[in-house]
Amino acid sequence: MSSDTLTQIEQAVDHRYARNGATKIHVATAGVGRLMLFIHGFPDHWLTWHAVMAPFLKTHRVAAMDLRGFNLSDQPLNPNAYDLASLVGDVAAAIEACGAKSAVLVGHDWGGWLAWQVAMIRPDLVEGLVVMDMPHPWAIARELATNPRQEAASAYVRAFQQPGAERATPLERLGAWITDPAYRVRHDEAFARTDLGAPMNYYRMQFPAPPYRVWESTPPPVKAPTLLIHGLADAYALPEGLNGVWDWVEAPLTLHAWPGVGHFVQQEQPGRVVSALAGFLLVHGLN
Repeated sequence: MSSDTLTQIEQAVDHRYARNGATKIHVATAGVGRLMLFIHGFPDHWLTWHAVMAPFLKTHRVAAMDLRGFNLSDQPLNPNAYDLASLVGDVAAAIEACGAKSAVLVGHDWGGWLAWQVAMIRPDLVEGLVVMDMPHPWAIARELATNPRQEAASAYVRAFQQPGAERATPLERLGAWITDPAYRVRHDEAFARTDLGAPMNYYRMQFPAPPYRVWESTPPPVKAPTLLIHGLADAYALPEGLNGVWDWVEAPLTLHAWPGVGHFVQQEQPGRVVSALAGFLLVHGLN
């Protein structure tokens, strides 16, 4: 199935570039209807969503962006280019480039973090919010400050935050989680085009750094219907980070917690992701 959907999506999409100031953001899009914008994480690129996008080609306009710093998008090396306003602006530009004013956002890992931020800062852009294996940003700070297990699980982040970390990260390590040979070829090609110094800036600019602390401020509430999918075997974002998320969402909230599933749920369990996403869209009139 995976190779079939890879080919299907590769042949179906139109490639275009959104502009956020001087920065170009690559977007691959196909289909007609309500926009669903897919946002990948690290280490990944737009095509990670192929098996999830394909079933919605006949009902939605599906689009997947390369985050700035990755693959076919611009890759600024200056850490200041990864400020929050610029990253949120990239999503706004991608939505506009698809001819829409808002979208159902579907994010994983850093893409999930960014989807959370857009839902809080630019609620006008978000019709529905779907986040996979990425706790709410306030929960990340809390867990790092209070949960020794999460602090240990985030040791790799502290390594990534150090100068020159990209030179100590071999390409084969970035694809160690991939089981599909066809996707692995595309993944390796994408990272051959990526200067790792660029995506490392997400960790340097946006991830909490020691000394960790609980954020005492109150985040803007999420107003859009929200679906969270989390693999309980995630070794990086521990499920304790889901606790209390309902305090930050002032809209219907659905949570799927899947035993035995790891961090890359869209690759490990694409059929279950599609089923959960289709049900969410139907219930909230987003189909």
